[in-house]
Amino acid sequence: MAKKATGRKPLFGNNRSHALNATRKKQGLNLQNVKLEDGSIVRLSAREIRTMKKQASA
Repeated sequence: MAKKATGRKPLFGNNRSHALNATRKKQGLNLQNVKLEDGSIVRLSAREIRTMKKQASA
């Protein structure tokens, strides 16, 4: 089981119809399983993976 290493949470908002009815919606994270150099597997968001790659190459 991969550990969830991100502190981010989903976004919440409303779907608005033409009649202005409001129903709740949730936009989840783009979580990916990533194997780290030490062999452990963690679930990171796609944004965090991208940031890690940028910092590794710099």
